[in-house]
Amino acid sequence: MNQLYEPAPVTLLTGFLGSGKTTLLNGLLSSPRMRDAAVIVNEFGTVPIDHDLVHAGSERYFRTTTGCICCTATSDIRASLFELHEACRREEIPAVSRVVIETTGLADPAPIINSLIPGGAPAMGMRDHVVARHFYLAGVITAFDVVAGRLALDSFMEGWKQLAFADHIVLTKTDIAEERISWVDELRALNPAATFHDSHSTDFRLENLMDARAYSTQYKAEDVPAWLAMEGLVRHPDHEHDPNRHGDEVEAFILTHDEPLAPRSVMTFLELVTSNIGSGLLRLKGIFAMADNPDRPLVAHAVQHRLYPLHRLDRWPDGRRQTRVVLIGQDMPREPIGELFDVLAPRSAGRKRKRA
Repeated sequence: MNQLYEPAPVTLLTGFLGSGKTTLLNGLLSSPRMRDAAVIVNEFGTVPIDHDLVHAGSERYFRTTTGCICCTATSDIRASLFELHEACRREEIPAVSRVVIETTGLADPAPIINSLIPGGAPAMGMRDHVVARHFYLAGVITAFDVVAGRLALDSFMEGWKQLAFADHIVLTKTDIAEERISWVDELRALNPAATFHDSHSTDFRLENLMDARAYSTQYKAEDVPAWLAMEGLVRHPDHEHDPNRHGDEVEAFILTHDEPLAPRSVMTFLELVTSNIGSGLLRLKGIFAMADNPDRPLVAHAVQHRLYPLHRLDRWPDGRRQTRVVLIGQDMPREPIGELFDVLAPRSAGRKRKRA
């Protein structure tokens, strides 16, 4: 919004759990062309971690929403955009040229897109009219993990829909893929209109994917307009929704601890949790306070049963020196995982364990 009444383009960044959305977002925000962009991040579960791992910059508008965005997309997205507009109007933040919304990996894009396009979800008040006047959906970027993406396609309709709605599909983790599957040919059948990109190609420039034109379903698979039309018929009444559940099966399990932890214990915990093939784990992400250097937290990521290389941050992103681990999965054995964490972080030392 370079001027108060000039509409700002909104880009939706989506992709299944662990597909690399936050890495792509950080790449976007490092571009000088994105210095005036505002960021909205939605996370599944009540304890945000991605917020700490996005380098938004001190002057950038940054907002985090938690919970299952599929059930609250219209209210959450429109409320977030309205807050952004009001902050600009009151000159509390610098002018915003565009908005990037990173969804949770479990998000169904249909209700989100319907809340941002003309003729989508109806306005429920003056707030929604303001949002429609000042923001428009410009494009959808979907990250696809070529290593673990098969599960998203075989088991979760959300994974299909995130790809089908995309303008740009970014293939991630191509540098570590052991099998050379022709993913482009397979995914093109799902979305013939998408442009495909290899995130590890030497000529890949993520900022070039930021479209300024209005989002269109033209040339996309016929399922896309049908999904949007169906979404328009579904009512999303206001109700108390468990922010740590997605449907009846997928849930988040949160573990926190207030004191630094022994490095060997942390490694044991991570290896045991991620190596258990029957655990139902879909995604693990955590930031750990380490006893050997409490000033530099350890960041851990796992997708299904693959634990990715660990790395240390130079400092705590928010100054809150607390271990936070979010596990997302189907029918996870919460008690055994909690008991294992009890050994890692004894109750007497400030252990806090709860179902997320």
